[in-house]
Amino acid sequence: MTRPRRPRFNPLTLAGWLFADMLLVLALVAMGDQGDPVKAATAKKPGPSPSPSASPSPSPTPSGPRAVERQAVELAFDAAAGDTDRIVRQLRERTEAHKGRTAAFVLTFGRSPEVGGGVDYARRVNALLAQARPEMFTGATTRDFFVQGPAGGHAELEIYFYTY
Repeated sequence: MTRPRRPRFNPLTLAGWLFADMLLVLALVAMGDQGDPVKAATAKKPGPSPSPSASPSPSPTPSGPRAVERQAVELAFDAAAGDTDRIVRQLRERTEAHKGRTAAFVLTFGRSPEVGGGVDYARRVNALLAQARPEMFTGATTRDFFVQGPAGGHAELEIYFYTY
């Protein structure tokens, strides 16, 4: 008695699963590319028309998850690594225009002729952020980077703020 022969494996049978997986990946990419829904909803609402009333109406408080602005605020300064007062003073001066905002994360690039020195300088600057502006930098994520240059004591910061 001979056994019935099984059909051989056909790779075309997996085409449906491959299509479904690709559709899932494309859907996830499309969802990740969407903007901030809270900001979009407030932008679509027309503002109130000016009225001669004596008391201004209170502005609505934002709700929903906070988003991070796509454009970084860039600033740079020069100060010796051991000159803590000068670093703090320059951080306060350079961030004065953004007072009242909250930083989500900060990328700090320290310049030094040697590789390890730039990262150490960036780490030193990041440690002083909360001392310069605690309301702005407390809880912010920081990253230290190195930029090779002829002289040390130079920092370049990219600050990404929350939208509200």
